[in-house]
Amino acid sequence: MANAIVHAAERKAFELVLSQVIKTAGKDGGYLKVIDMAQKFLGDTWAPEAFEKLRTNFGKGQKWANFFDRVLQNIDPDVLKGMFLSFGFEMGYVGYHETRKNAEKYGVNVPWVILFDPTSACNLRCKGCWAAEYSHQLNLSFEDMDRIVTEGKALGTHGYVMTGGEPTIRRDDIFRLAKKHKDCGFMIFTNGTLVDQSFCDEIKACKNILLSLSIEGLETATDSRRGEGVFDKVMATMDLLRENRLPYGTSICYTSQNYQAVTSDEFYDFLIEKGVLFSWYFHFMPTGNNTTMDLVPTPEQREYMYHRVREIRGFEGGKEIFLMDFQNDGEWVSGCIAGGKAYCHINPAGDVEPCVFIHYSGANIHDKSLLECLQQPLFRAYHDGQPFSDNLLRPCPMLENPAKLYKMVHDTGAKSTDMQDPEEVDHLARKVEQYAKDWAPVAEKLWASDHPDYRQKEESEIEGVVF
Repeated sequence: MANAIVHAAERKAFELVLSQVIKTAGKDGGYLKVIDMAQKFLGDTWAPEAFEKLRTNFGKGQKWANFFDRVLQNIDPDVLKGMFLSFGFEMGYVGYHETRKNAEKYGVNVPWVILFDPTSACNLRCKGCWAAEYSHQLNLSFEDMDRIVTEGKALGTHGYVMTGGEPTIRRDDIFRLAKKHKDCGFMIFTNGTLVDQSFCDEIKACKNILLSLSIEGLETATDSRRGEGVFDKVMATMDLLRENRLPYGTSICYTSQNYQAVTSDEFYDFLIEKGVLFSWYFHFMPTGNNTTMDLVPTPEQREYMYHRVREIRGFEGGKEIFLMDFQNDGEWVSGCIAGGKAYCHINPAGDVEPCVFIHYSGANIHDKSLLECLQQPLFRAYHDGQPFSDNLLRPCPMLENPAKLYKMVHDTGAKSTDMQDPEEVDHLARKVEQYAKDWAPVAEKLWASDHPDYRQKEESEIEGVVF
């Protein structure tokens, strides 16, 4: 009861400050006042130097001040306030502290965010999508999803990401869930083809749902992977979201074929004009027995992405759009974040997997509580093994350190969770072995160039790359 009262008081205080921030942030000196208030509120969540860097780069006319000016001008203020309360206060502040406290209490990883698939069904069949490996007959019931969120909140997890399949097929249950759990933020990774005006109206009513639209570039690139006419449907959805003054972003899988197209100046200008605020980049992963290495970016192409994303999102130059590259940004999140360290994935059959790209598990929510699933041997192996390399540009136990995934799966007895064509970890590890070996020296060069105290290792010294 006491904790609930404290939480309510803190939320109210945050809400009052937030209302003032939205009114004054874009005015002269407003952002600096916001940073001052944030530092007082967040305390030791961020290092003091991080706040100083923000102050330096949020003066009038600076790139990121202009970005937030655009947010304040173009987004419905009530929706913006709701997003900051759910994703900022509940997920970012309350969730961060509670999950860290419970991780220490239970001696296991407790995720800050949980990804789950409401359904395996999809109205598209995109090349290279991990969900294409699932049967299309699987669903988490509303009761399943409600229990995941309820048990997650008890552990401090206030952030939920819905993947699939196509999550919006379950739109009514999603809205019902978001309205019941107003103290959580829900991000939906969607192909965007099923969003209409009534969907936008529900987002405005909930104020805790954020969309991330999947796109592969411009029309030719998108339609070649997702199907003819999909690009035009996504454009219509972008226009609709912008007209309704709703914040949204994009989710982009970069491959050996599209990596330059999805990082071109033309592409970024197009996204910004459409109202896109952020883009998540995902390195193509060769998951599934029948997936080859053809679309996997070469080490040279991945190095290009490393430099290009940093250039675009820099404090100076680049473009006014926030980018995150989940394979090359390992240094900002201390390496691999899977296995519950920051997130985990629950597939539509209820299997609790360490990652959306790593389909092995030893626990299912239909048999165990969420906490028990996080205590499964495979997740404990993740907990004990992270980071999987002291070079955080080699974060993943599959793509860059396949011998480590091979060992964890075999040691813990985890099974393939692919319902159609189970892929043995031996097959997966062998498939990516050469890629890992080829990327290692590039990662060593890049890491050493940005970390002068790091001694670049010889190939013979690098552990966990090959068998």
